[in-house]
Amino acid sequence: MTAAVHVEQAGTDGPLLLCLHGIGSSSAAFAPQFAGLSAYVRVLAWDAPGYARSADPAGPMTLDDYADAAAALIEERGGRAHVLGVSWGGVTALRLATRHPELVDSLIIADSSPGSGTDPAKAAAMRQRAAELAESGPRAFAERRGHRLVSPGAPAELVQRIVDTMAGAVRLPGYGWAAEAMASADLRAELADVTAPALVLCGDQDTVTGTEASQTIAGSLHKSAYVIVKDAGHLANQEQPGAFNAWVLSHLRITAQIPE
Repeated sequence: MTAAVHVEQAGTDGPLLLCLHGIGSSSAAFAPQFAGLSAYVRVLAWDAPGYARSADPAGPMTLDDYADAAAALIEERGGRAHVLGVSWGGVTALRLATRHPELVDSLIIADSSPGSGTDPAKAAAMRQRAAELAESGPRAFAERRGHRLVSPGAPAELVQRIVDTMAGAVRLPGYGWAAEAMASADLRAELADVTAPALVLCGDQDTVTGTEASQTIAGSLHKSAYVIVKDAGHLANQEQPGAFNAWVLSHLRITAQIPE
């Protein structure tokens, strides 16, 4: 499966940092992390199966399938990784950590949740997205959503970049399968099984998953630190990359013994 998955990489030395994007995005979401962290680690980001430049899977994928695809990528690139997941990518990263704990040195979970399956209304809304994408097309779909993913004070050029990334990333059937994976996910019972140390971050103005969902994750993990990123919405890694990268680097200095 991973032979058909497109990846971007920056950095040649240090441990591997695998970045998993949100449900409406691609590897392009991690441009600030490529720029800010690749001097310390090998930053690797995928276009999830069925997204952007990755091929469409042969059939529907579950959350386990996405986690297993990420695991195969880690195994191809050396066998262990620190895993950074944003939103849906965070849900995938948490499932990866319970299914393949031997591959995950640590987690960075950003603006995420235990899954949309924790609430029937959220699950129904998530499932409706595939029909909306089919009806409106990727560009209109993205233009309706882009501004919701950042704080009200975000610059217009960032909003446009987010819209462009989404419009170039999402398509059916892959987006629909990802939405179903999210709608079916409720990780609350398995969070206590995660053994990897975790940094959980959330933008203080995230209205998509929100701080409460991130607090639920952090409070359920055995080894976690919780950080609020000021002046950021749902995509804190893009809206406040300086602060976000500084927290990630601090986490990696502890978990990966990266020198000062």
